[in-house]
Amino acid sequence: MDKDITIRLAQQPEADALLGRSPLAALVGMLLDQQVPMEWAFSGPWTIAQRLGSDDLDAHVIAAYDPEAFAALLSEKPAVHRYPGSMATRIQQLCAYLVEHYDGNAEAVWSGAPTGRELLGRLKALPGFGEQKAQIFLALLGKRFGVRPPGWREAAGGYGQANVYRSAADITGPESLAKVRAHKQEMKAAAKAAQATKSTKTAKTAKIAKG
Repeated sequence: MDKDITIRLAQQPEADALLGRSPLAALVGMLLDQQVPMEWAFSGPWTIAQRLGSDDLDAHVIAAYDPEAFAALLSEKPAVHRYPGSMATRIQQLCAYLVEHYDGNAEAVWSGAPTGRELLGRLKALPGFGEQKAQIFLALLGKRFGVRPPGWREAAGGYGQANVYRSAADITGPESLAKVRAHKQEMKAAAKAAQATKSTKTAKTAKIAKG
């Protein structure tokens, strides 16, 4: 990664600086980015590093950490996540995978990836990274970290498009964060409406079937 990259995901200078210089911190922040506000998720790596007495995260250290102690570390107030225990397990699984497959070097996941499709496959293989999370992180790498193998935008799907506000990949400050948050609220509302319509149709079909 370019060490001069400016990230604004945590909306906290020290936490964002860590995301910009530490590939593992960026991965862990992305892992935490579910069911909590993005700023909370992406400030997590800095909080964890501080509680470990370090200025960065080390995959070897985290993978070897006592699971109960690591869960307790994430659970300290303020908690790193709404579900600190389960997230502690996921972070350790991620780090163990990086140790086994990349000698603990998170950046090796994307460095040298020949195509966007190959990079997406590497990301999807990471514990805790499904299709959507992998695509968002791929878009984040391309848009904010300059990691752009051929076909990266296509592999990232809708998140790879330019001039959109759909995910963490599109956040450059408070204004864009607000736009991304508004987009997510719209998507949730649309999904809720679609579910309500489906439920109504199912009820009508059942009523007709009963005669």
